[in-house]
Amino acid sequence: MQHDPSDTPPALDASLDADVDPGLDTARLRAWWSHRQWLDRPRTGASAAEVLAATGWARSVGGAAPYLGLFARAGLHRAEVDAAVAELQVHELPSARGCTYVLPAADFALGLAAGAAAPESEVAAAERHLGVARDEVEKLCLAIERVLDPSEPVDPTTIREAVGDAVRSLGEAGRKRGVSTTLPLALGLMQSRGRIRRVPVNGRLDQQRYGYVSWDQPVRGDAADLARRYFAWAGPATLRHFRWFSGFGAATARRAAAEAGAAPVAEGSELLITPELTKEFLEFEPPADPHYTLLAGIDGIHLLHRDLPRLLDPADAARPLPAGRAGRALGGEADPQTHLVLDRGRIVGLWEYDVERSEIVLQSFVPPDEALRAAVARTEAFVREELGDARGFSLDSPKSRAPKIAALRAATPTDR
Repeated sequence: MQHDPSDTPPALDASLDADVDPGLDTARLRAWWSHRQWLDRPRTGASAAEVLAATGWARSVGGAAPYLGLFARAGLHRAEVDAAVAELQVHELPSARGCTYVLPAADFALGLAAGAAAPESEVAAAERHLGVARDEVEKLCLAIERVLDPSEPVDPTTIREAVGDAVRSLGEAGRKRGVSTTLPLALGLMQSRGRIRRVPVNGRLDQQRYGYVSWDQPVRGDAADLARRYFAWAGPATLRHFRWFSGFGAATARRAAAEAGAAPVAEGSELLITPELTKEFLEFEPPADPHYTLLAGIDGIHLLHRDLPRLLDPADAARPLPAGRAGRALGGEADPQTHLVLDRGRIVGLWEYDVERSEIVLQSFVPPDEALRAAVARTEAFVREELGDARGFSLDSPKSRAPKIAALRAATPTDR
């Protein structure tokens, strides 16, 4: 998948316009996005691959987000998700922007193509700044291939010992750039080419200890293919939203969206939708009753657009950030700093998991009713009995999130 060299992706800025189309009802838009994300009701019986194909790739950073998202959408238990990973029905791969996502097997080729530019850029930077010749990295790739087999994962330390002098230390200069040896450069290239895959050592997605096995996965797909997927998951969405997800520059994103058939949802609107969804969108009626879901802060309902204010009522956007510096408000963040409670696409609360007390700590923006209490209890039992914790990312820990938990507990009674 080629990127225009002259293009640059949009800045990661929390100030993306939430009100890109004042002619469309905000509540209806949110409810539609929730509907397309399978958050309006659980699709019990759907597989992990079916959920991800329909609602989008799940961002994975060593936290609980994929598990929470699949549980909310289809009631999938951790053992079912782990089995799908073991059977290669779904897998964690470097994909859009070179970031890791959990993808369905049908999208492995496209996901790898979408992420191919990132490791190439890393090799080019190492050549430019660290004196690493491209030929040196390619020879290391060949040495690694001889070490691995398709069935028995090999950890990075064993790989380094097995290839010997083919791996070179990059010294202090490399450490300053976050690349201490040439091994990560080669592993990144080989993953992007579908020659190896990274396997979690205990089969779980919410940790970051891996081994590597050999693989023979084709890599194919272009920018328009990614745009078709994206607008099916996230439309209506703006070009800026698509650029954030894809990492494409303006020219590439515009061409890809046009080839995918994405057009303004209404005259003069920045929001684009594909013809396949237009009729359904125009006929869509938001549900009358609340439906609460507890999700990770990096769930696709937020991260596909990365435009947090669109999911917040103005009064909620002005709320102080839990345990944040004075003056920081929820609506001013690029990403939420806690997990989220949603109702028909609107963020109606924040939560974290208290490991010591084995309970969810909730700050609700709406008066809690039986439906909300049931949703909290259901997710709390899932985390306690199957995950053990609900980390937001790999470095998250009970100790590091203690200030946020305390802030949520200290929320005023009217917020609880």
